[in-house]
Amino acid sequence: MQYLKKFDFFLLFLILPFIIISLVLINEISHKLFYKELIYIGIGFLVFVTVYLIPIRKLLWLIPVIYWLNVVLLIAVDIFGVKILGAKRWLRIPLVNATIQPAEFMKTTLLLMLGYLIYKYPPRPLYSFKEFLRLSVYIIIPFILIVKEPDLGTALITLIIGFGVLFIIGVDKKVWLGIGIFSILFAPVYYKFFMKDYQKERIEHFLNKPGYHVKQSIIAIGSGGLKGKSKKNASQANLKFLPIVSSDFIFAYLVERFGFLGALFVIGLYFLLVAYFIDKAEKLKDDYFAKVMYGGVGIMIFTYAFINMAMTMDLAPVVGVPLPLISHGGTSFINFMILFAILENLVSRKEFIHTYGVK
Repeated sequence: MQYLKKFDFFLLFLILPFIIISLVLINEISHKLFYKELIYIGIGFLVFVTVYLIPIRKLLWLIPVIYWLNVVLLIAVDIFGVKILGAKRWLRIPLVNATIQPAEFMKTTLLLMLGYLIYKYPPRPLYSFKEFLRLSVYIIIPFILIVKEPDLGTALITLIIGFGVLFIIGVDKKVWLGIGIFSILFAPVYYKFFMKDYQKERIEHFLNKPGYHVKQSIIAIGSGGLKGKSKKNASQANLKFLPIVSSDFIFAYLVERFGFLGALFVIGLYFLLVAYFIDKAEKLKDDYFAKVMYGGVGIMIFTYAFINMAMTMDLAPVVGVPLPLISHGGTSFINFMILFAILENLVSRKEFIHTYGVK
């Protein structure tokens, strides 16, 4: 019970509306998926409680082991991975009919690793180019391995999360200027010589005219109007025109059902959640491990939500990015529950109170 005294119940209050919205939408889309989602949510909360009870700060030495193990799994994907629809992103688990996608867990692992490294070697007051380069290695390694699968969307999100954390912690402005110039010069080279044909096709559709999926998504969003349609009249979803409606394009269905006001409400919820995490990160000051975790989770949720919403409206190329805490799927939801449990753990566990004198 002593842990509950410092437990951040407000965080659960911020998460609950997303879960309710997800269940409402998925139940309308498919009763079968609704029951599966209930199972995922149940597992997610069990994992949350388990991770919350682990004395994370006493086990920081395990983080490099976990990071390099995840790197080994990404290498194993390249060698032994299961190929589905032309992409080799999964590992089959022996003896059971199941697969795992190591790239999904790498984002959490990377945050933990950066938190560990920054905790061990904090900026004074900003990281120099040499220190930035040393930390960047841990970001670039998984980025390259995930790009090879190929999974450019997840790889770019990993990159954004990693460098976003370094931006929050503090790096010399000259370093960011150099990175910006290099990125601008390297982008056309990467497009011409390294990008897959289907990735180029997605970008060309985005720049010129939207593909079939995005067209149907735009129709669904536009038809929602101000207040949306009834479930019976949500024709884009009911007539199966709207693709991958329970996951990648669930935002389009949400707007078709609840209109502009519904979209505004969900965007407002994401704004509150991200602002809460960033504000927490700023207040933690010299507790660099917790600062990295709070800031990183905020960046992750913002990136996922922004890209998912933007691609449904033809404001970004289509990538397989779920809408956080709303899209159907166990891996994404459980991964976020692990992250939330880590955050709760860092600010409410007994050892944290004794070590840092939090009152």
